[in-house]
Amino acid sequence: MAAFKKFEDIQSWQKAREATRLLYQITSEGSFSKDFALRDQTRRSCVSIMANIAEGYGCRSDKEFANFLNIAHGSVAETQSHLYVALDLSYIDQSRFSNLYELLNEISRMTISLAKHLRGNNK
Repeated sequence: MAAFKKFEDIQSWQKAREATRLLYQITSEGSFSKDFALRDQTRRSCVSIMANIAEGYGCRSDKEFANFLNIAHGSVAETQSHLYVALDLSYIDQSRFSNLYELLNEISRMTISLAKHLRGNNK
């Protein structure tokens, strides 16, 4: 099993928590806050990132943990896709989009890297 004492020690979880906080701030403002469907779906997908990292940590094997990291990776892509909708609808500006998108990219790279490590295939 991975050498973490608790899921809060996992750097990708910490970054996902930061992204979730930022996303909740962004979705609480202006037109984004009034588009309930997009706001709620974007929040759910972002929360799913940190939840899947934590859930994977709680599994009994590295293989299961890696599978949950792959799900978290998918939630990153979903959140990024929702951000494009928000950008296209002018709910967020390019700067906020870029900052959050890059943070999500970093989380994505971290989850895939950890999943590869857990599977023992560091290609």
